Amino acid sequence: MGVLTTHAQEKFGGLALYTVRDAMGEDARATLKAVADAGYKNIEAAGYSDGKFYNMTPAEFKTYVKQLGLNPISTHQGSVTLENADAMMADVKAAGFQYFVIPVPPMGLFKVDSETRTMGMTGGAENLANILTTLGKKAKKAGLKLLYHNHDFEYLKDTEGIVPIDYLLEHCDPKYVNFQMDLYWVTKAGADPVAYFNKYPKRFKIWHVKDMDDQGRFAPVGKGQIDFARILANKELSGMKYYMVEQDRTFDDLKPLEAIKISHEGLKEIGFK
Repeated sequence: MGVLTTHAQEKFGGLALYTVRDAMGEDARATLKAVADAGYKNIEAAGYSDGKFYNMTPAEFKTYVKQLGLNPISTHQGSVTLENADAMMADVKAAGFQYFVIPVPPMGLFKVDSETRTMGMTGGAENLANILTTLGKKAKKAGLKLLYHNHDFEYLKDTEGIVPIDYLLEHCDPKYVNFQMDLYWVTKAGADPVAYFNKYPKRFKIWHVKDMDDQGRFAPVGKGQIDFARILANKELSGMKYYMVEQDRTFDDLKPLEAIKISHEGLKEIGFK
């Protein structure tokens, strides 16, 4: 039993399952076991459709991840609309999640320019704030907490000269809407996470921890240039309750399931618990 106990104590940190989405699509149960075996304790889903999480009913998903010793913390629900939100939130609650995360501006507002490889949105910040507030009230009623997850464009001025994330932080009531800060994308936008923690304390409940290599590409945690130790020192100020390793893509023949092991070691070296 000694060995098992030791292994259990080593389990820490979270993983955004988007990192291993291809493997999850091929064999979700085996991949979740690999995530647990890599030492992760918490998970964030990104695979909901037709009322199921990775082809498991909410109850099946909750039971299976608990068997593996994984905690379902948050889930990205990109297909949410004002019409389907109540049913979707009931499923999210039934699967055992605490946080309902909006990964991009929902309901067709998110835009990607394939030529310039840039992201943006239509409708403006005020419209998005109103949608998030409506969804946030529904989430609260369902016993969930709503977070909005950023990319880079929210931290840059839009055509009206508004920085969308600033508008959202100032106009969305923290009772209903808070934020998941993606540290890579904030850095990519040229913004400073710590400056945001100082200006808007306690609003960033979950972090996405992913590194940036010297070419500006996604990298395993600890293998890039982002000063995570400095950011981590401001954890309390930010309001962070959980953090999730995420790596959207891997490069140079590195497989996602290998990258998550490297990142887990990196977390330990940096001092994430």
